[in-house]
Order: sequence, then structure tokens, then C-alpha cells
Amino acid sequence: MILEPIVPTVLSVRRLPHADPALVRAYGGDPARHTALGLVTVDQDDPTYVALDEATKHAPVDVIFAHSFYAGAAHASGRLSGEILGVFGAADPESIDQALDAFVRCLAHDACFYDADGKRTVTVFPHVIASLGEYLSKEAGLAPGEPMAYLVAPPIEATIGLDAALKAAEVRAVRVMTPPTETNFACAWLTGTLDECEAAAVAYAAAVVDVAASPRAR
Repeated sequence: MILEPIVPTVLSVRRLPHADPALVRAYGGDPARHTALGLVTVDQDDPTYVALDEATKHAPVDVIFAHSFYAGAAHASGRLSGEILGVFGAADPESIDQALDAFVRCLAHDACFYDADGKRTVTVFPHVIASLGEYLSKEAGLAPGEPMAYLVAPPIEATIGLDAALKAAEVRAVRVMTPPTETNFACAWLTGTLDECEAAAVAYAAAVVDVAASPRAR
């Protein structure tokens, strides 16, 4: 099964070397530790969460804010809004620069949605993180360095896909986000060995492709 990648578009990348403390607090940061901020918007939210996590492996930064926007990139509030806003906080601008570089690399070469029906009308995110960073490990309740399958698809595709993934591999669900999410997709985070996470992701993607091809099969 070979799926066409849909590479995310990074819409904006900005840095605040000396952010106002009120702004830092508003976004969940600690002005005593987060004097510099890095802000990003992207047209795909789940790859962005992965890229934010990846950046924490390359720089001493915290992800102080990350939220998807309602209804997704197709209904964005502006040309640069996309589907998500992410904010890094750090003690110095150099750390922010390192994090932003790692973030952009991840989206260019690693994390992306895939076309599941040949028309880009059904997409799937069957991503495996081999080693979690500080951000997603906290969100998932796992230890940094553990593997995790990060699985996303539209509602019915995601439901069928999750059932297939859980039956195909020795994994456990650490978080299941039923629809509707902000972007009206559904999401699951599974953990186990790296091989089992990869097997779960393959089964998930295959099930999504099957539903896209035969939506009324019983």
C-alpha cells in the first residue's frame, strides 16, 4: 500500500525575542522561564503537533500553547491562519531558533497526512513516533522516548481504522478522541513496541483506504 503524501504548508513562522510577560502568561507560559516565544501556523494540525514535539528533542523549549482551529484549514479565519497555532517558549531567542528549524524540518520530511482515495477527499494520518519528546509524552501520559502511533482520519474511517489497528497489533490506547474534534476528524494514540505501533498504523491506514473505496460495504 503506497499512499501519496500531502506535505503540510507552513504558513507563518515568527519570533518574539523579548515577549511581554502578559502575553506569555496568556498563552500558558511562565514569564520567569519563557522570555522568548516562537509562533507557527500550518495548514495541517496533527503533523504540527508531531513537529512541535520533535522540536523539544532539539532545543530547550516548552510547547506552551497548541490548539487546532474549528472546522479546519478550509474554513480558516485568514490567509495565514491555517488549521493550528503553536507557540514555543524558551529562555533565549537562540533556543527558539533551534526549535523552529527542527519544527520546519519535521514537516518537510516526516509528518504529513496522506491521500487515502486518490482524490484527496479522504485523508489519513497513520504516523508513528519512534521516540516521544517532552511535549507529546506529557500529553499522552507516557515517558519521553517511548514509541506511539498517532492515528487520525475522518469520523467513520477513523472508527473502523482504530478497530483494525487494535486487533492487528499488541498495542494499547492511551487516548481516543471521538468525533467531532475541532477539525471534525477523530484521533487515537496507541503505544506498544515500535514494531507493534508500526503494525497498528499500517492496519489503520489500510482500513481507512478500504472504507474510502467501499463506504457502503457491510
